[in-house]
Amino acid sequence: MGDGGDRKDVFFYQADDQHYIPRALLMDLEPRVINGIQNSEYRNLYNHENIFVSDHGGGAGNNWASGYHQGEQVVDDIMDMVDREADGSDSLEGFVLCHSIAGGTGSGMGSYLLETLNDRYSKKLVQTYSVFPNQMETSDVVVQPYNSLLTLKRLTLNADCVVVLDNTALNRIAVERLHLTNPTFAQTNSLVSTVMSASTTTLRYPGYMNNDLVGLLASLIPTPRCHFLMTGYTPLTVERQVNMIRKTTVLDVMRRLLQTKNIMVSSYARTKEASQAKYISILNIIQGDVDPTQVHESLQRIRERKLVNFIEWGPASIQVSGLMLANHTSIRHLFSKCLGQYEKLRKKQAFLDNYRKFPMFAERLIIHQQGFICSDIETMDKRVRKKHHLHLTEYCNHDIRYEPFLCRVLVFSVIFFRHHV
Repeated sequence: MGDGGDRKDVFFYQADDQHYIPRALLMDLEPRVINGIQNSEYRNLYNHENIFVSDHGGGAGNNWASGYHQGEQVVDDIMDMVDREADGSDSLEGFVLCHSIAGGTGSGMGSYLLETLNDRYSKKLVQTYSVFPNQMETSDVVVQPYNSLLTLKRLTLNADCVVVLDNTALNRIAVERLHLTNPTFAQTNSLVSTVMSASTTTLRYPGYMNNDLVGLLASLIPTPRCHFLMTGYTPLTVERQVNMIRKTTVLDVMRRLLQTKNIMVSSYARTKEASQAKYISILNIIQGDVDPTQVHESLQRIRERKLVNFIEWGPASIQVSGLMLANHTSIRHLFSKCLGQYEKLRKKQAFLDNYRKFPMFAERLIIHQQGFICSDIETMDKRVRKKHHLHLTEYCNHDIRYEPFLCRVLVFSVIFFRHHV
């Protein structure tokens, strides 16, 4: 870390009484969660003018089409709040959206908001922290596969970076690593907040590199569509286990970040297929009193032992500035799971009437589109692909043709980066 101090004005501004207010917008189509915040100890933290709850308060009914349609109806009110906060920033760099892809509000209204932000602020970065549903348990939301596929399309086309927060992996970590029999929402959310806090460390405590969002993401995303990132963190703790942390070395931290048990995406598993997957890029953010020589020595040992398997068609990129943000080809397995669940429902034509009620699906239910994750790679010149040994199957199933017919995070926020030159 550098000596730039705590740059609070990246995410906060000071009120007249000198307390700090986050540059955040809280939005929902039903009042339950936001009412809970307003009645909690955090009720005076947020700017009440930046809280939006739909007038009818009925929610989206776990229906992407309903959330998207309601987003169209209320977009003027929401964008007024966005514009006001954007105008109050000295140098607006981008937006951060926190949402779920499985429910109705986070997926549907979140998708419409993504499209609107991308249209109105086309030169600004949009990063999302997207919660993927638990694939190992039967969901109460039967149309979850439809909602997920529709949201994935918007994340692919309208976001510059998507940090994947996989409920399957988070629950696995809570049970296996933290030894919590029945992890609560608060305990699972503590893992998410730890990742979000660590991933913005270099923005809030500037050093000699990665001081802005552009610099942070530039080396992680070599081609625009390959922008889905997985995370790892060590040591993992909950509140009751804080005193159990032991002193670790830089090499210990960097090795643990590469272990599958610390990766917060369920697609990263010890299978033969996963072992053939490769890293596109890695960014490690090492926190604590660290000597740069320790970092370079640790990197050298990792290279010598070949602990990291990188793609052949791009430069190996390890930057150390622990949290790990990684662009890894095995992320495709998570998309395959979402697609598989979607196809099961789609073959049975199940629950489609709930979507036909809304204008965008009233006439046409099937839209064919190929390669929603990396269509730009598929259109690369064949000679370039041959030269760089680019095997598309190592990133995603390029033969997938999907029909975008189609853990809800009830509150999502838009955060404004205030970048200082």
